[in-house]
Amino acid sequence: MEQTNLMNKMRQGDFRALSRVISLVENETSSSEQLLLQLDLSRAAPVIGITGPPGAGKSTLVNMLIRLITNQGKRVGVVAIDPTSPFNYGSLLGDRIRMVEHFNNENVFIRSLATRGSLGGLSAKTIEIVDVMKAASFDYILVETVGVGQSEVEIVGLADTTIVVLVPEAGDEIQTIKSGLMEIADIFVINKADHIGADEFVRNIQKLLHQRPHSNWNVPVLKTTADKNEGIGELFARIEQHYPMTENKKKPFLMTEKAIKLIQQYRMKDINRLELLNDITFKLNDKTFNLYRYIKQLTT
Repeated sequence: MEQTNLMNKMRQGDFRALSRVISLVENETSSSEQLLLQLDLSRAAPVIGITGPPGAGKSTLVNMLIRLITNQGKRVGVVAIDPTSPFNYGSLLGDRIRMVEHFNNENVFIRSLATRGSLGGLSAKTIEIVDVMKAASFDYILVETVGVGQSEVEIVGLADTTIVVLVPEAGDEIQTIKSGLMEIADIFVINKADHIGADEFVRNIQKLLHQRPHSNWNVPVLKTTADKNEGIGELFARIEQHYPMTENKKKPFLMTEKAIKLIQQYRMKDINRLELLNDITFKLNDKTFNLYRYIKQLTT
């Protein structure tokens, strides 16, 4: 009964109920599975992934998108992925200072998640929490990933529209970009476009895009200066233009990627990272230790 009341309140826009459901799911409580099984995911709420290297201005860009969306009377949920220490898995959650103007806005819900050792810029719980938010009363969901370089490609399996944010200073690393983030972008944003070299960088990205396989969507390369709120309107217009194309063509791919991630997560449920670390530390005293024999024992 309590779960049903929580879900009903969440669907009606109660942020306290939403926070409670997210906490139950994130902490894998005994009721979390039943809550997930009750989710109504039929509501169309575009999931917009925003990724890119550290210092690209992702949080400022998200802040301006929130402002634009809420100025239209729409409700927006934000999932901000923060880094976790790779050594003790302790969270380094930030204060999200750039989004502080929205904290008391009844149309905005912001939730920070720790990566908890995930290398792909996504928390292992991100998929479930985004689905919880999709079942709530939002018109848009923004997911900002931690800046971890090439492994951020995981966002493409979660977002309807993936935005890759770069800055003109990344021009010297154009080959690195080509080998990683190039393939996942639905929209490229060159932020801090008032910096020297922005136009040339845009042209270089456009040249690289010509090498991508032909599709029905021509990936735009947009210039923004987020801290001056420049170019945000055009970016949002392109997001709106792209989303209808994902419903039929991209949806099966997204569902498959999410299914794989969730299956991996559930199968790994009984593996405690710290216990594994302690056990391996002890077994390394044996010079005959073989990692593959060890894993085979765990998985058979």
